Amino acid sequence: MRMDRRQLLQLLALSGAGAATARGFSAPVRKRPPNIVVILSDDVGYGDVGCYGANDVKTPHIDELAKDGLRFTNAHCDAATCTPSRYALLTGSYAWRRDGIQVLPGDAKLLIHPDQPTIASILKKAGYRTGLVGKWHIGLGSGTIDWNTAIEPGPCEVGFDEAFFFAATADRVPTVYIHDHNVVGLDPTDPIKVSYRAKIGNEPTGKENPDLLKMKLSEGHDGTIVDGVSRIGFMTGGKSARWTDENMAATFTDKAVQFIETNRDQPFFLYFTPSDIHVPRMPNEQFANQNTCGIRCDVLNELDWSVGRIIDKLKSLHLEEDTIVIFSSDNGPVVNDGYDDGADHHTDSHPPAGPWRGGKYTITEGGTRIPFIVRWKGNVKPGVSDALISQLDLTASLSELAGTRVPQSAAGDSQNVLPALLGRSKIGRQSLVEEAQCLALIEGDWKLIDRAQRPGTTPQPKGRYIPDTILGDAPRETPPQSAIELYNLKADPHEMHNVADQHPEIVTRMKRKLADIRSRQPH
Repeated sequence: MRMDRRQLLQLLALSGAGAATARGFSAPVRKRPPNIVVILSDDVGYGDVGCYGANDVKTPHIDELAKDGLRFTNAHCDAATCTPSRYALLTGSYAWRRDGIQVLPGDAKLLIHPDQPTIASILKKAGYRTGLVGKWHIGLGSGTIDWNTAIEPGPCEVGFDEAFFFAATADRVPTVYIHDHNVVGLDPTDPIKVSYRAKIGNEPTGKENPDLLKMKLSEGHDGTIVDGVSRIGFMTGGKSARWTDENMAATFTDKAVQFIETNRDQPFFLYFTPSDIHVPRMPNEQFANQNTCGIRCDVLNELDWSVGRIIDKLKSLHLEEDTIVIFSSDNGPVVNDGYDDGADHHTDSHPPAGPWRGGKYTITEGGTRIPFIVRWKGNVKPGVSDALISQLDLTASLSELAGTRVPQSAAGDSQNVLPALLGRSKIGRQSLVEEAQCLALIEGDWKLIDRAQRPGTTPQPKGRYIPDTILGDAPRETPPQSAIELYNLKADPHEMHNVADQHPEIVTRMKRKLADIRSRQPH
């Protein structure tokens, strides 16, 4: 049964006292809304962590979140690639509504207009201190970026009080950190220049100087070499500001922990977006070569360590019952994504998408069915939920949790599923749309893939390699693609048997609904 807003707020206000009383002592009524920590990992698949079935890699800290919280089995990101997925999570709007949202280069302009509400800006207006730590990849500036001066607009213009991040991905230039508006550690006598069109300067590249690489290439990624790894794109200058890949996890995690420590006495929203386990996979030496399932599992250990440090900081500050923690991933897994690191030799023992077919870049469930865990000690009863939810819903749901509302003109695709997130209801949303080269609609057990429905222009990035085969435990063949595909995910979770011809009435109804959703103007 769904609760109305008054009932829900009463429940939240009394939850701390109720949990304490159940343990035999009284506690004051909650005087402020809960802190919110969203941990968005990169390229982590449904089957990549222990609590979702991984056996060959240990992820004790993520598993602890699941043990103490609610683990969702039917949670989805918006898209099977990172930029549209992250845009949708922050704005509560399907990325495919905007033409041209694709995997961005490192010098792309900001996709979110400063006037467009985001989770961060809504929570900031509700009195939260808001912070971003980690990967951004939604663009910066309003045109050509000068990396040697203040870079804006960026995260601080769309709702974040503090931001420590890099512009795109670890395999793209520029390979530098940015604090709020400025490159960290930049020597003004060594200015940065970046190009995604042609080589600039005289620095070695992966294409011209493969002998200098400490990680071999498989496809693409043959631009400027930084820290022994060649990247997508070209850059010169900024040598004092360039990161060391093996220290990146510690750098970001230190900043995230510092944000929690600094803001412990006020409501805070931390959007922690570690680079792990995106390529190039360069784990710190304490995690390297530790797993029989290879380097992807090594960086999974590193990610789990980062999550553990967040949990430990909340524990040490006695904030566990005052903080809701959400762990998820921006899209499904990818194995060989431009670097020959041997990860593709281990998918038999460690299927990263778990039982689903495909992964990053694919419209099959492995592309958008992702791990999603909600933990709020004393307020969310531990368990497992099969409620259908989307990361889109965080905007409306977390706004409700904070005691505020989404502006009427914003986040039109986000639904308030807070009762499901808190385990008070088994029902989430009724349907959702997935994006990867085309659009798909999920409604109940049914999934319709309409390959004629294109989400603007979303070409696959150079350096991408993942066959549309099984990365889980199903047969390794791929069924032929059709213009219209219909699958019953309960009976056929691997999407192997297209039953569109057997159920024309369901196809007609779902095509009509998909067209209706696409035609809406939510803002």
